[in-house]
Amino acid sequence: MMNKKQTIAAVQTMMEEFPDAKSELNADSNFHFLLAVILSAQATDKSVNKVTPALFERYIDPASLAQAESSEVEDYIKNIGLYKNKARYLIACAQKLVTDFSGVVPQTLSELTSLPGVGRKTADVVLGDCFGVPSIAVDTHVTRITKRLRIVGPKDTPRKIEDILMKKLPQSMWIRAHHTMIFWGRYRCTARKPRCATCPLLKQCREGQMRVKS
Repeated sequence: MMNKKQTIAAVQTMMEEFPDAKSELNADSNFHFLLAVILSAQATDKSVNKVTPALFERYIDPASLAQAESSEVEDYIKNIGLYKNKARYLIACAQKLVTDFSGVVPQTLSELTSLPGVGRKTADVVLGDCFGVPSIAVDTHVTRITKRLRIVGPKDTPRKIEDILMKKLPQSMWIRAHHTMIFWGRYRCTARKPRCATCPLLKQCREGQMRVKS
């Protein structure tokens, strides 16, 4: 596996190619960003951005969403996968924000993960993007990139990958590294047709070398 120095160098190379990597979810408040991240589970940011403008206009704050019926919310997000479950999560999340947090999105991992529909990955994204709290959210892109480059082991879980990245990268890089690896996975090292032949990290990637040879 890559050591700490090699991992930092690899991520810095990714940052050179995608210097402006950031969240592609559109939101005008911390509350709306939280909703968008919940909706993005098993869905593309592009599909989420198509439905959220009307959703956000209708439900401007937790109090308004907390009073909604599932069927109402479903109408706004029905073009997103798992929309029925997500509608229930959004309402329950808003209700807990109102009852437990005075309608304000909390700023700690434990409090965020206490909200319905909010797992560790979602909480990490919100912490980093909304509050600047150093965090690394491990999604499918980050998992794929770190395993292909052997920054982590082939069978490591997202939680294990997060721990390894936090040890191998300085805290000052965490938030930016998270977004950069996502861009790398979306636009360079894609799941089915990675652009291996022109990849600046090809020498560090055995899988890429095998793809180029074949």
